[in-house]
Amino acid sequence: MAELAFMRKVISLGFGIAKPWGDSDHYDFILNSGNLLWRVQVKSVWSKKSGYKIRVSGHSARPYTADQIDFLVAYIHPVERWYVLPVGSLRNRLNIDFPVRGGKSQFDQYLDAWDLLR
Repeated sequence: MAELAFMRKVISLGFGIAKPWGDSDHYDFILNSGNLLWRVQVKSVWSKKSGYKIRVSGHSARPYTADQIDFLVAYIHPVERWYVLPVGSLRNRLNIDFPVRGGKSQFDQYLDAWDLLR
C-alpha cells in the first residue's frame, strides 16, 4: 500500500517513476526528476504503539549506504506525513522514531522535502 501511495504522490508532483523488476536491489523505485535519476527506498508505518518507528535498514539488518540508495522516503500513514530523507541523514541508524503529535523530531527538516529530489 505504501508503494502505491508513493507512486501516486510523486506522479502528482510531476516526477517520472520506474519500478525495478524483482527484489534484487536495495531500492524500491527509480525517480526521474528531469536530468537526475534517484534510487529511492520507501518505508512506512500504519499504526502506533508509543510513537511511530520506521525501520531504515535492509533485510540484512544493516544500515543503508550511499552505494545502495540515494533517498529513503518514510510514509507515516495515520497522520499522512511524508519524510524525504537523504541517505546521509540516516547516519548508520537501523530505526528512526517520529513523534505521535506535534512533537519535535530531528528529521522535521525533511517533512515534505520533495524539492530535494528536483
